[in-house]
Amino acid sequence: MEWQDEGTLIASRPLGETSARIEVFTPFHGRHAGAVRGGASRKMAATLQPGSQLAVTWRARMDDQLGSFVVEPLHSRASVLESHLRLAGLNAICAMLRFTLPERAAYPQLYRQTQALLQQVEVAEGWAADYLRWEMLLLEETGFGLDLSRCAVTGLRDDLAYVSPRSGRAVSRTGAGEWADKLLPLPPALLGQGPLIGSELQQGLAITGHFLRRELAEEGRPFPEARARLLTLLKADHAG
Repeated sequence: MEWQDEGTLIASRPLGETSARIEVFTPFHGRHAGAVRGGASRKMAATLQPGSQLAVTWRARMDDQLGSFVVEPLHSRASVLESHLRLAGLNAICAMLRFTLPERAAYPQLYRQTQALLQQVEVAEGWAADYLRWEMLLLEETGFGLDLSRCAVTGLRDDLAYVSPRSGRAVSRTGAGEWADKLLPLPPALLGQGPLIGSELQQGLAITGHFLRRELAEEGRPFPEARARLLTLLKADHAG
């Protein structure tokens, strides 16, 4: 068994004394693991950093084996090390891909959007809003997309202000009534109504975090700490 692809390294850990076990997110083979011989060496340390873009060749005797990777560096995202916030963003992206995606299932659209987001994290300002929309896509791609098209109670499209934490559907102010305090505030930006301002980013991330936890956190499997660190830094950055 053999295939070639390119992808983003999302995890690496020692395997034995000299090798490493890595996971890459690729366009055609999804989240895929394999061993890298010599991956624990100093020579390979810079290549096997989370976020690195790699050309990979995977080989195994049988398809259900861990197999081994031969990797070639394509692009290093080491520039994010200059910013605590950018580094936290990159780490959160890698951690959420590991957390949400099944192994060996291809998500070509998500891959393209992930590459675009990683580029924004590297070079642009204001990428936090893109990160929120990326988490919305994560939910959609894994089968748990939110329905923000109309009110779940009245069926109308106007004055949508909340999201039901049970159904993931939008609710209008009129439809919410006395239950408003039990619903999640819906930032207008998630409806395409202007940019994310003030506390709206935190509100949006509270929505995606709620459903990512509920739908994808298996029993006994902790939610990624890397995401919590990112949210803490984003809140501090906004407050500053």
